[in-house]
Amino acid sequence: MLINRRTFLAATGVLALAPKVSVAQLKDTYYEVLLRHTKWAETQYDATAGRYRRTDFGFAVVLGNAVLLTRGSYDASLAGVEKDELKEHTLATIKHFAASNVLAGGTEWGKTLFWDTTFQSYFVLAARLLWPGLDARTRANVEAIARGQAEYTTSLGTANDPRSGSWTPNGLTGGHRGDTKLEEMGVYAQALAPGLAWHGDGPGWREAFGRWSRNEAGLPAADLANPSTVDGVPISANTATNLHDTFIVENHGSFGPHYQEELWRTSGRNAVHFLLAGRPLPEVLTQQPNGELLWRTILATMSDAGEPLMPMVNDREHLYGRDVIPLAFRSTVLQDPMAARAEAALASRLLAYQAHPPVHRLAKFSGEAKYEPEARAELAISYLLHELRPPATPVPEQEFFSRAAITIDHGADPGLLTHQSAAAWAGTVTKPGFTKLAWQPAHDDWLFKISGSTPMLVPPLPVIGRNTVAYQQVRDGFDATASLLRFADGFAGTATLPTGTVVCALPRPGRVDVHNLAMTGMPGLTGSRTYTGSAGRVTVQAREGFRVDEITFPATTARHVRMVGVTPHATYGYSLFDFGTGTKPAATTASSFDPGYEPGKATDGDPATRWAVARAERGRADSWIAVDLGTATTVQRVRLRWETAAAGAYRIETSADGTTWTTAATYPRPDLSTPGWLDVDGRAGFVARSTEPFTVQGDTITVPAGLVEGYVRADLRGIAAEPAPDCPPHVRASTADGFLSLFNLSADDVTGTVRLRGSRLYRGTQVTTRDGTEYALSLLAATARVEAPWFTAKGIPPGITAVVHNAQRVTFRGGPAAFVLTHRDGRSLPVVLGGAERTVTMPQATPFPIDDLALGRVTFPNSVLPPGMSDPAAAVDGSPRTAWTPGHDGRMVVDLGAAHDITDVSLKWTPGRPPPHTVAYSVDGRTYGSTPTGRYVAVSTGWRPGHASLRSVVVT
Repeated sequence: MLINRRTFLAATGVLALAPKVSVAQLKDTYYEVLLRHTKWAETQYDATAGRYRRTDFGFAVVLGNAVLLTRGSYDASLAGVEKDELKEHTLATIKHFAASNVLAGGTEWGKTLFWDTTFQSYFVLAARLLWPGLDARTRANVEAIARGQAEYTTSLGTANDPRSGSWTPNGLTGGHRGDTKLEEMGVYAQALAPGLAWHGDGPGWREAFGRWSRNEAGLPAADLANPSTVDGVPISANTATNLHDTFIVENHGSFGPHYQEELWRTSGRNAVHFLLAGRPLPEVLTQQPNGELLWRTILATMSDAGEPLMPMVNDREHLYGRDVIPLAFRSTVLQDPMAARAEAALASRLLAYQAHPPVHRLAKFSGEAKYEPEARAELAISYLLHELRPPATPVPEQEFFSRAAITIDHGADPGLLTHQSAAAWAGTVTKPGFTKLAWQPAHDDWLFKISGSTPMLVPPLPVIGRNTVAYQQVRDGFDATASLLRFADGFAGTATLPTGTVVCALPRPGRVDVHNLAMTGMPGLTGSRTYTGSAGRVTVQAREGFRVDEITFPATTARHVRMVGVTPHATYGYSLFDFGTGTKPAATTASSFDPGYEPGKATDGDPATRWAVARAERGRADSWIAVDLGTATTVQRVRLRWETAAAGAYRIETSADGTTWTTAATYPRPDLSTPGWLDVDGRAGFVARSTEPFTVQGDTITVPAGLVEGYVRADLRGIAAEPAPDCPPHVRASTADGFLSLFNLSADDVTGTVRLRGSRLYRGTQVTTRDGTEYALSLLAATARVEAPWFTAKGIPPGITAVVHNAQRVTFRGGPAAFVLTHRDGRSLPVVLGGAERTVTMPQATPFPIDDLALGRVTFPNSVLPPGMSDPAAAVDGSPRTAWTPGHDGRMVVDLGAAHDITDVSLKWTPGRPPPHTVAYSVDGRTYGSTPTGRYVAVSTGWRPGHASLRSVVVT
């Protein structure tokens, strides 16, 4: 009996629903994953040569082999190779490539910083694990590699490696556009670590290692504010400049969290050498300047899989095998409980991920072949880190995203306005080529396709104007974002709410693509997605392998049938294995073809041959392939089996004479067309305030133009039945989850009235009506904002004017009236109006928004604090229970995020004698003066034991 792959894997027990892996189980999980991955690793073995291949650094599999050979309980049935045979392959490979390395006198590989030194690090580590089994000559060669690389890298000083082409950290400055110094400086440091760990201090080695490592996450405004020393060197001596001042990292012209993690990826590779060699870790591996500000940006994009979401990266998402090591390093070496939770989440998915075709692999969704042996090596290092250092206790799973919640506006240049909430991740992306409103409900990294140039909701067009607001709980009383984007031909608005809901005002229909895979054991990837709307329900099956379209249409008589393209594959155009009508054709022709891929290859009955358009025609939309049936024939179906180059859209046409053509069918046809609302697989849903329907075509959702709300989980039918706000021209408004999201889709300021249903009261002026309020709107040109529902007034009669000053105080005019005013936090207050104006203050409520530019801002020093100093963030966290202890002559800096004309800086100290102190200002974070204008505010003290601590810094 034949059973399909999924049934077989489930039956054999390999793919039960992915269990949650505890931190205590991580080592065993990594060991099993390495065992199973060995079946792929052995495909890199060249039996003729007697070693693993050099191509794409395939020989780096020796590190995973070395861990399996020296640790754990080896299982040949899982590995697919006997232990002695694996050992023979591994030792022969180490012997060969140790001798063939340039630094050992060979000519095959090595010395080049990019990328040979990465694989040298793995290679030297593997050799050290198997040291007793190596002959004397091989040992000498391995030693020559580690020493020689450290000598060569040190000899470069801060200059470029002439062997590495354009790869450069730009000296110790960094900050060059299109790439990041972080990865490049990390590679220089990484090239030095094996020599330092195994052979001690050569001349200048340690100094060079520390210099590159300290500068990886360097930013002058932060470093110059930090008098701490690392390995005896002041952080203020750093010279590197990150391209963006919010610590977001750019690589290949876009924000790349995969490379944002490079600080801890290279640190993991480096640390394991020192730990195995029995040497103390250099302090810079445990005291990383600005490392926690960098980690903050990772948490701001984290998914439920422990891998950050990557809205601007095309080929580096879902690289589970490569994203373990940064988390393992932070969990074990840095003892980070958030990283420990993320690592456990990622480890819980590894076996299910491995079993998905192509089976056994750990970086299967990347286009770079070298990632596979690298993933094996990094998983092996992660195993060793857990062996050598006990991991941190993870934060509770249910608390992870609550702790990670944050909004960050990285600015127009990076092009990312991001919102991590307890319920979802969302980001408004305006980087050229990546424009979208990316949204992942429940942080599910396998629900919506958000990476790279994949469009989502917002038109994927160049943004020529961007107005944004990032609301923060500490200052505004809630987390949210709002943006108004200007395009050459119109505007679009986005808002993200603390509930995980998103709102967008769309000038034209938007698009959402859905992941639909059969990856047994992975949450949500069951092999189908079900869509439900007011018009019904449809289940779309996942496609395994190449797409097959079965197109039916009313029977017609024709001699000629053709497929005419409308939307080609973005890279390859059109290519078909089979084009069948049920009748063998007399001839097959096409608009063009590539040599070897003639039209007849699509109708020859051989499933392995295919037609493909000519290379020069790949970008042409209307390419076609036609069959001549030889005589008039009844035709009512066409079957097309596509290669990767599958049409996004096409027409099937018929003809009696091959000259005049009639359209018989079009693709795609909607699987579901439904107005008002659409549920996506029970995992998320949309509500549209539009007369146009949602359509589902395969794995693509088209959302109508107008105002669209996206919900994590909600009563979509009930929400869609609620009336939408009535707005002035060019204004769109939403009351999703009670928040009032407002968008001015015009180049002019707008004033007017927004008519709302219900008893909610928002900041500003509103007049009550029989069933709601009339909200007085004033909205600047091309702007958006979000207002929280601070109060409800149940039982309030029509005609009452309510002016909400803030989240604490409301003025009422009109009456007489008696009603109950209820605050958003649940407090209630009876209100009686006698006709005169009355102002009501809600007891114990915080008067959000708070006029304090410093509140919730980034502070320096950060990550590495001077002796005796506590975290200066305590002075801007809004809590009366925390305070900053400066330490001896301590100084702190608040980054206001942008330059301001400053009216006042108010300092509040704990009881006791305040230390002598001064306040200074800076525009660039480098030079400070007394002129109260700038982005940075510094508080310098003459603090000594017995002085008071600083409770708060308030900047207005």
